[in-house]
Amino acid sequence: MHTDLVAALDIGGTKIAGALVDGGGTLLVRVQRPTPARQDAETVMDAVGEVLSELMASPLWSRAASVGIGSAGPVDASAGTVSPVNVPCWRDFPLVERVHKATGGLAVTLVGDGVAMTAAEHWLGAARGYDNALCLVVSTGVGGGLVLGGRLHPGPTGNAGHIGHLSVDLDGDPCPCGSRGCVERLASGPNIARRALESGWSPGPDGDATAAAVAAAARAGDPVAIASYERAAQALAAGIAATATLVEIGIAVIGGGVAGAGDVLFAPLRRSLRDYATLSFVRRLVVAPAVMGTDAGLVGAAAAAATAARRPTAP
Repeated sequence: MHTDLVAALDIGGTKIAGALVDGGGTLLVRVQRPTPARQDAETVMDAVGEVLSELMASPLWSRAASVGIGSAGPVDASAGTVSPVNVPCWRDFPLVERVHKATGGLAVTLVGDGVAMTAAEHWLGAARGYDNALCLVVSTGVGGGLVLGGRLHPGPTGNAGHIGHLSVDLDGDPCPCGSRGCVERLASGPNIARRALESGWSPGPDGDATAAAVAAAARAGDPVAIASYERAAQALAAGIAATATLVEIGIAVIGGGVAGAGDVLFAPLRRSLRDYATLSFVRRLVVAPAVMGTDAGLVGAAAAAATAARRPTAP
């Protein structure tokens, strides 16, 4: 029997996606369900079970060697548990154990969604060819992951590279994580929109008050909208520069919905980076948009599982 595929799950507050992924990163079978995030823990697990059941009904399922999960966090890969901020009913939920049982005993690898995106971008995307990289997901929150020495570096719990909760404003607003002035509090989509509204920006006739609408206003020259994105870019630049100084990354790849703002975000980000990445070994740091799109979570979860399968075990 050939076992050349990986079953991948991408679990977030909006959707639970699943796929069977081959060794080239192609999604051969794809399944999706909405996340019942405001219901109880078992109802959410039932949705995961439905995704797995549909994958298992595929004639290709017999080729699945393992399962990779990229989940909104925090996650604890060492314990096999997840506590996604945007799925409040799951706190220390034993997801690895439950998926292991549901799939008839397949090995399960768990990483945070930022780490999964990083694995995808390093394997097939914008960070390909770089031995040291930081990849960011800038969306409802700000997550991230690291590649160090040519290898995905998820850390003991699967959260390494979680740049969103670096403090870049020591006296800044309290963050839901419990700290202050976090990158996420300044650069996530909802916070870009919040700051614009608080500073006097008004949505258009359609009432759209999202970060995407603020980006559109910035492109049209609205100074308040421009300022909100410049502040987000400054926070991201400070976090990226701090990471680069610590571990000498060569590239920072930025994905997620906020990255869709294009030059509204990237132009001030690159300007701000010159103010923070000042040491000789970080001045040539490359900033690039992610290219893997909505498939990144599934492709990256598969890559993380494949990497774990190749990792040597202790004698």
